[in-house]
Amino acid sequence: MSASLIFDLAPIGALVSWSDGTPRPPECFHKKLAAWHTRNSKGRLIAKEGPRTLGSYTSSGYFTLHQEDIGGKSTVRVTLHRIFGLACDLTFRVLERPPLGAVRIFNRAGGTRELIHLAADLEAAEAWLKAHRYPSAVLEAVPPGEAAAEVDEGRTAP
Repeated sequence: MSASLIFDLAPIGALVSWSDGTPRPPECFHKKLAAWHTRNSKGRLIAKEGPRTLGSYTSSGYFTLHQEDIGGKSTVRVTLHRIFGLACDLTFRVLERPPLGAVRIFNRAGGTRELIHLAADLEAAEAWLKAHRYPSAVLEAVPPGEAAAEVDEGRTAP
């Protein structure tokens, strides 16, 4: 599936993989393997942003995937996000949709909000908020139309 189809069809909170179609190199080639991982991995969809116009320049839309948190024990030192434009040449696939009954926690209200946590239910979301203290957080239940009822099997755009 193309980047524009992910933007249009995948719900916030979905687990998405991306690939350039090349085979994984052997473990002994560390640099080649690291380069391959930048173009072949997975992450949780946390934000979508439509096209923007700045003066005479118009950018296409993009979406952001949370790839991983790097740190030790209970401390996150680096959060790795990947941003993909709608004209990206990679192939994407929805691996998992948010389950029905899940609650999305966004960092703020409005169009530039970003998913900070996907909780199993409202009780778990409220407990997570008490522990992490985001003053402007917004809770949103996953609607039935976006839940994990139907899984996309990775269609390819024409």
